[in-house]
Amino acid sequence: MDDIIKRFCPRYDFDSYEDMKQNFKINVPDDFNFGFDVVDAWADIEPEKLALVWTNDAGDMARYTFKDVKDNSNRAVNFLLEKGIKKGDIVMLVLKQRPEVWFIITALHKIGAIVIPASFQLMKKDYVYRINAAGVKMLITVGDDDVVQHVRDSLPECPNLEYYVTVGDKPVDGAIDYRSVIGGYSTEFERPTDPEKRTVVTDTALLYFSSGTSGMPKMVRHDFSSALGQITTARYWQCVKENKIHMTQTDSGWAKFAWGKIYGQWICGAAVGAYDTEKFHPIDMIEAMERIRPSTFCAPATIYRFLIKEDLSKYDFSYIEHACLAGEPLNPEVFHQIERLTGMRIYEGFGQSESSVLLANYPWVEIKPGSMGKPAPGYDIALLDENGEECEDVRFVTTLYSNFQNLQSEFYRILRHNGLHNFSNFVFCKPIFQILKFLVESSR
Repeated sequence: MDDIIKRFCPRYDFDSYEDMKQNFKINVPDDFNFGFDVVDAWADIEPEKLALVWTNDAGDMARYTFKDVKDNSNRAVNFLLEKGIKKGDIVMLVLKQRPEVWFIITALHKIGAIVIPASFQLMKKDYVYRINAAGVKMLITVGDDDVVQHVRDSLPECPNLEYYVTVGDKPVDGAIDYRSVIGGYSTEFERPTDPEKRTVVTDTALLYFSSGTSGMPKMVRHDFSSALGQITTARYWQCVKENKIHMTQTDSGWAKFAWGKIYGQWICGAAVGAYDTEKFHPIDMIEAMERIRPSTFCAPATIYRFLIKEDLSKYDFSYIEHACLAGEPLNPEVFHQIERLTGMRIYEGFGQSESSVLLANYPWVEIKPGSMGKPAPGYDIALLDENGEECEDVRFVTTLYSNFQNLQSEFYRILRHNGLHNFSNFVFCKPIFQILKFLVESSR
């Protein structure tokens, strides 16, 4: 047990939040590579260990071991290398939750190519902007008609894109059909030792495009160490368990995928549950969960809000041992309704595309409904005044939110209730103030 995490963490079991915050450390090897040091390592130690449980709207099921992921990722490596993809090249993925997204991300890490995960909701202008801004060499998408059409419309304006690959049940004109060719590639690939080909931990592994709330979306860079940073997300907030299944409901194009569907979970030896849905319906998701049977579950607040509108009386959620949320705040009323209807107590967390979990409710600490929780290990977080000094007086905050100029005392009360009076080195940007606004409004 804990065969992988113990390679990087001197201690990984703790008695309290304070013990974890003070004593959790990660030893980051100079050449850490998630593909070799986690996926292939599990395949070598325990080849039949479950890695991925997949289902879709039709009720189809598939299960993949770490040996399966290793073999499929090595096929992908050899396919990509044949097409000229090398260390430092950029490949953009729009793959929803097809099993191939796990194989191809792992393969790109092994090569040292840079992954841009992207949403299936992108339109023509989004493809044009991202492909040209990042210098994308290969684009791999699902073969869905709407996605393919947006890509086709964008290609004339993307002169430097060399390859378009689709993953689907039918070939697409002008694209390489991944599923029809991948079986012809070898499952063997040795870790490179050539300095020109091997990766170091400071190399770029992932690029996410921000939401673009001010101006065009900006690229957010993560190096190879970022996978290890998700240990705190998975083990101490999501509370994943080795040889059990964790399910985070999110598309592979969002940073929440990195938080909840690959890195920390596999490092901790948990399997990932994937519900590959074409359109979200609460009851369909519940039925998919019953097929997957996750012991831990994470979703954005919107999903929980949808759930309480359904008749949940005929469903048994007792297989879920721990539930959490991130991405948007949850008001206390929904928290209490979910607990009453399902038995789940929701552990809220907060982070951004640039980070792992920053703040979270941890199992050692009593949940405060509506609270983002306490700072995660590795982050020094504080509330700063206008001079950059730590403070508990939040008067200056309200001047930045004109609609809340007279709510100093309410902000002070809400911030203290959420443990936000003891931060350091944290930049207060628009999402933070949206959350503060929500906390004040939901506390009335």
